[in-house]
Amino acid sequence: MKKIGILTSGGDCQGLNASIRGVAKTLFNYYGDDVSIVGITDGYRGLIYGEYKELKKEDLSGILTMGGTILGTSRQPFKLMRVVDENSVDKVEAMKGNYRKLGLDCLVVLGGNGTQKTANLLSQEGLNVVSLPKTIDNDLWGTDMTFGFQSAVDIATNVIDCIHTTATSHGRVFIVEVMGHKVGWLTLYAGIAGGADVILIPEIPYDINSVIETVKNRTKQGKNFSILAVAEGAVSKEIAQLPKKKKKQAMADLAYPSISYKIAAEIQEATGQETRVTVPGHFQRGGSPDAFDRLICTRFGVAAAQLIINKDYGKMVALKGDEIVAVPLSEIAGKLKQVPIDCSVVNAAKALGISFGD
Repeated sequence: MKKIGILTSGGDCQGLNASIRGVAKTLFNYYGDDVSIVGITDGYRGLIYGEYKELKKEDLSGILTMGGTILGTSRQPFKLMRVVDENSVDKVEAMKGNYRKLGLDCLVVLGGNGTQKTANLLSQEGLNVVSLPKTIDNDLWGTDMTFGFQSAVDIATNVIDCIHTTATSHGRVFIVEVMGHKVGWLTLYAGIAGGADVILIPEIPYDINSVIETVKNRTKQGKNFSILAVAEGAVSKEIAQLPKKKKKQAMADLAYPSISYKIAAEIQEATGQETRVTVPGHFQRGGSPDAFDRLICTRFGVAAAQLIINKDYGKMVALKGDEIVAVPLSEIAGKLKQVPIDCSVVNAAKALGISFGD
């Protein structure tokens, strides 16, 4: 009897349930009654404290289109994994102990950067681990696309689409603040798809004077509105030049709810044009996965199950071009996939006349 554990860790997003379904259905179809699927609840916390439930075939019915995760999730920072907690629990030893207590043959992990680092840690500690790349930020090294990303792009694009009509009607400047603290893939894709006039991402520090000039030029051209897609981690050139600690402090001392509100105030003061901010926030992580994510999650899930069948552990399934491949966790853990400032997508946006504030 094969016994496989599955957990979802970190922030939730679209496609988690579709991925769980892909893994479990493939294993059930291959092993029949000779496999047991253990759903570990609330991410690594469930593995630490031994909280789980068995997943039956009927539990997989109807979850392909369902957002969130039927297993629950939690954030367990990687930097604290080897720190004994307030309950005197050695988290790494507890996870290894519960893995063995449950008699698992493999642990399947669905998650983003921190999750993959812990998955690699457990792999190095001797556990059989296979992982799937989840994050709306699309910032995981080793894969062209993460699941959840395209669904979030669709939502953020829809927000920008809707903002266009009210911006045009009232002749306003609108800033749509898109999720992304460290990377700008989501803002970049949604900004282009939504027809934004300015896109500000963490990888390209902005000059506020350049942003203001773009808005003024549009007014001179008879365009009475402007749309800015701004990543929540966007940073000015002045702050970007500061040492890491001072940069962090400067962002913490920001006298606004977020960078978008600061930019809005600066634009309105310089142009006299009413400037508003819209923050879709967690809407971008919610709801049903789109067709692309349902497909890629299913393919990822099947590929993860095949790694388990072949006893090919210590790998993350990934998308390279149109092919699903497996990459060693040791090669991708801890690496952030940022937007190259000269990549084809950025260059295409600039060719259209979209400003990056640089």
